[in-house]
Amino acid sequence: MIFPAIDLKSGKSVRLYKGDFAEETLIEETPSLQAQKYQEAGIKCLHLVDLDGALKGTPQNETVIKDIRKVFTGLIEIGGGIRDLSRVKHYLDLGIDRVIIGSAALFNPEFVVESLKKFGADRIVIGVDGTNELVAVNGWLDTSDTKMETLIAKMEQAGARNFIVTDVQRDGTMNGPNVELLKKLKKSFNGCNIIASGGIRDIEDVKILAAAGLKDMVVGKSLFEGRLTLEEIAEVNDNAG
Repeated sequence: MIFPAIDLKSGKSVRLYKGDFAEETLIEETPSLQAQKYQEAGIKCLHLVDLDGALKGTPQNETVIKDIRKVFTGLIEIGGGIRDLSRVKHYLDLGIDRVIIGSAALFNPEFVVESLKKFGADRIVIGVDGTNELVAVNGWLDTSDTKMETLIAKMEQAGARNFIVTDVQRDGTMNGPNVELLKKLKKSFNGCNIIASGGIRDIEDVKILAAAGLKDMVVGKSLFEGRLTLEEIAEVNDNAG
């Protein structure tokens, strides 16, 4: 499945370049209109990121998220600033299908263990973002000394099965995904769903990733620039069942 990304900042839909908050492009003043457009095009899943939440450590764009849920009937996953069980439950109660835990997976692994036990591996996704294969945290402002592979192994042991892997240096660049990293992680964690994110340019990149065994991926800038169309995404998602 291909998940179009809607990144939320100050109630608007934006795109960042390599996660840099200073390099921001406005996509849509009213993100629910963007979601409605995706709904009408037959898109079946959405990837939401609360950028303000990732930066501040607590969710910031709840009103917009509720508006998106009202107009989009497919699967919605969301990440950004989710650091405790009550927030996970709150999002799931709002009708969000999957919650993405990012920085907290590194800083508070017990929280992930509890979330997986309480809500199940189908509802909890681990966001593993990295620079030079080291885990990036706090809205990508900082880089830890933990390898992405090490964190995935620890979370797999905790019961996690879905991992969104983003190469920060590729995100928003249109330079193509880090295929070698993604293939390596897919091979190492074959029992897990490694979801590709960052740098995906067009349908050819989608085909390359699919051939490498990566069945799910997140796209952003390629859709905004028209190099990947809603029709292409809808067709891939329909074929995926």
